[in-house]
Amino acid sequence: MQNKVFKDYLFITIGILLVAIAVEYLYAPNNLAAGGVTGLAIVINHYIPFASTGTLVLIMNIILFIIAFIFIGGNFGAKTIYASFGLSLIMWIIERFFYPQALTHDLIIAAIFGTFLSAIGMAIVFNANASTGGTDIIAKILNKFFHVDIGKSLSSVDFIVTLLAAITFGLNAGLYALLSVILNGIAIDRVIEGFNTSKQLTIISSKNKEIGQFIMNGLGRGCTFLKGVGGYTGKETFIIYTVVSRAEFIKLREYIKSIDSKAFITVGEAHEVLGEGFKEISNT
Repeated sequence: MQNKVFKDYLFITIGILLVAIAVEYLYAPNNLAAGGVTGLAIVINHYIPFASTGTLVLIMNIILFIIAFIFIGGNFGAKTIYASFGLSLIMWIIERFFYPQALTHDLIIAAIFGTFLSAIGMAIVFNANASTGGTDIIAKILNKFFHVDIGKSLSSVDFIVTLLAAITFGLNAGLYALLSVILNGIAIDRVIEGFNTSKQLTIISSKNKEIGQFIMNGLGRGCTFLKGVGGYTGKETFIIYTVVSRAEFIKLREYIKSIDSKAFITVGEAHEVLGEGFKEISNT
């Protein structure tokens, strides 16, 4: 259990570090306010430059958490609080000690690679059952008091931030920021799917008992035997159904090949698997 907690916080730290790098080296120097609290901080920093982006994110998160505690309760979880304030701290450290400069002044390159880094970082954080607070809190407040769906609330907040960016930095920067927001949502979904993708297999073989034993004892996974009847032979048989990781699939395929070269296997991708041996249902 302690290893799981340590692993989650380690991944959250890596995730917020990637987001901070995207903001400090690609978004902020190019005035790309790509939604969320960090985007709003970039806009505000333009008007009060003596306040760093990291400091503004920290102040806004504190205010939002206080408002949320008062109006919607304090059910955030330690991971979200850690991710939220950890992101602000990392951004402050980068600004205070590393004096970040733009890696590129080409807006489209900054938008694409900023989105790429940010999406990977956010996906890592989300995959550890946390979030960076900020925009999520605003969305929950809008949902509670104005009955706007969470998804629409998030989109509305990001749209308002990019509109402010267009007013502050010009239409060109605003449109690139909007492009980053759109791509970011798509990219986060794809990255999370990649993290959680498993292989689901159905196996028909005369060696079904041996294969079942290998799955349970050799791989430590479960499997289900389904009764079936061959359409051509009319003989009863057992079909094995199992879900394994990519690495386990390779081992299982090689084992089946070694004992029954005539086995029939179908392989599909499962983008999310919940239950014993995978992600716990209670954590979703």
